Amino acid sequence: MTDGADPAVVLAGLGAATLGECGARPMPPRIRPVWQGATVAAPAYPVRCTPGDNLAVHVAVVRAPAGSVLVVDVGDVGDRGYWGEVLTTGALARGLGGLVIDGGVRDVAALEALGFPVFSRTVALRGATKASRGSVGVPVTVAGVPVAVGDWVVGDVDGVVIVPGDRLADVAAAGRARATAEDGYFTALRAGTTTVELLGLDESLIVDGGPPG
Repeated sequence: MTDGADPAVVLAGLGAATLGECGARPMPPRIRPVWQGATVAAPAYPVRCTPGDNLAVHVAVVRAPAGSVLVVDVGDVGDRGYWGEVLTTGALARGLGGLVIDGGVRDVAALEALGFPVFSRTVALRGATKASRGSVGVPVTVAGVPVAVGDWVVGDVDGVVIVPGDRLADVAAAGRARATAEDGYFTALRAGTTTVELLGLDESLIVDGGPPG
């Protein structure tokens, strides 16, 4: 960040919804927090698995820098438990910050009890094999969104976005400007201004059947 602010604090404060309107890359709605209250704002570490196999995830836990979030592509086999309590315990011991995966996870109660933020496509019981090729630290596409080392992940109750590393300052600045504008909207709305007035919306496009009754 050019102003010296901590990117994690700035991005977390703005939130996924605001950043998704300001140049960050939104992941599709299927990528959701697996426990209520999970939030994350940290550097991304991309991982690619052979569908149905999580060897690359185990290796990523060893090799990813402390504080980073694993962002994992598992291909077209999403209904496996690629992640659970064992990997979470290992990830916490290595200082990792969270997981985003376009696939399944399990042991959700344990993930919540451990306070480890996880965002996934689904929850799945069946485990994965651990014997196939993959990649770690190499650019991937996860849920249709490109992810590379240097990008940032922001996840909260609204979903997940990826902030491109080369646009971090611009996205943060746009997010701050949007947040400031919305604060002004809230003040005006509480004073009686309508959203139609604030946003300059065209009421003539709406058919009105007249007053009820």
